[in-house]
This record gives sequence, C-alpha cells and structure tokens, in this order.
Amino acid sequence: MADAPTLDFSLVLAATVHDMKNSLGMLLGSIEETVEQFPPKTQAQSEYYALLHYEASRVNNDLIQLLGLYRLDQDQLLLQIEEQFVMDLLEEQTLRNKILFDARNINLEIDCPAHLSWYYDRDLIACVLNNVLVNTLRYTKDKIKITAQATNELTILIADNGPGYPDHMLIDPLHFHSQKSINTHTGSTHLGLYFAQRIAQLHTQENSAGYIQLENNSELGGGVFKLVLP
Repeated sequence: MADAPTLDFSLVLAATVHDMKNSLGMLLGSIEETVEQFPPKTQAQSEYYALLHYEASRVNNDLIQLLGLYRLDQDQLLLQIEEQFVMDLLEEQTLRNKILFDARNINLEIDCPAHLSWYYDRDLIACVLNNVLVNTLRYTKDKIKITAQATNELTILIADNGPGYPDHMLIDPLHFHSQKSINTHTGSTHLGLYFAQRIAQLHTQENSAGYIQLENNSELGGGVFKLVLP
C-alpha cells in the first residue's frame, strides 16, 4: 500500500491566510460602500458601522502580518523599494480609516511637507502605519497627529492624547515570541510591533537599518510611535 502523500501545513496555512485576507479586504470595501451609499442617520448607527470596520480591519491587519512574517521566514518576501511621496502614503492610510475617525469624532492632523519623498516599500510601510493607526484609534481620547520629517533619515511619528504605552512595552516592546508576553485576557501578542520592526529593518542604507521606537509624553500628552527609515 502506497504511503499517503505528506501535507505541508505551512503552505496550507499560508494559502488559507491569503484567502482569508482577500475576503476580509472585500468585506472592508463593502462596509465602506454601504456607509457611502446609506450614510448612518444616528450616532448609534455610526458607531455600529465603525465597530464592524474596526474589527474587520484589525483581523485583516493581523492576517497580512502573519503572511508577511511567513514569507520572511521562507525568504520569499520581496521588497519593492521605490521613491514615493510621503504625504500620499499618510493620506491613504487615514482615508482607509475614515469611518472610524468620523464615528469617534477624532481630530486628525498631518504635518508633512507636501513634496517630501523617500525610498521605501509602499505596501509594507502602509501595512505598518495602518496597523498603528487602528490601534491608536482604540486608545486615543480624541486627537491623533502624524508627523513626517526627513534629513539623513525619514522619521514618521504617530502621536495621540490617550493614556500612553504601559511601562513593559517601553522596556521591551518587541518581546513578542515569549509565552510570557502573550496576554490571554486581551489576546495581545505584540505581533504588530514585531512585524513593524522586521519591516523597518529590511530598509537599509549602507550600514544603517530602519527601526521603530515607542515613547510617552508626546506633544499631545499620550504615546507616540516612531518609525525611522534610512
């Protein structure tokens, strides 16, 4: 009797995650079209749409990160680094979350020179920033400010007026792989931060590599996420 063919579960998982990601992307698009065609008439309806969009976006981001980390592990993640306008990138991410900003009456400010450009992988950096924005929306009181500036390196800051990052995240924000870092009550694994750091590190210039950093006491009084690309 012939042996049954072996099944590569890592490939099956990657394919399944990719399919789920695409389905969630379509769901997010449907929610946005519904809101545009049938605007909510009450605050309760607005908050309901925002909750649907938030949860779908959060899961979609997790799947994108898992797929990206799998491809990194398999040396299959190809960077497409090109010169891009930074303001276009930032505006794109805020528009993706417009439903959430509107429902929660968030005051969003972008401080970025109109003609500032840099070399980076647009899709990967967009994923990093979108994940940070979605999480920031969860904790801010009512203000978010995105700042971008460049001299010898590009620095993007996402600040809010929430309670700030807890101390353990400031000390060791990337300790994602340890079982002790997984919060069974919230489901937090710091996967987003781990993904962000790995993507930042892929952007290199001579002897410099990108990185992320978390700080408190931002100009808005809360936490600030910093992404630096050489």
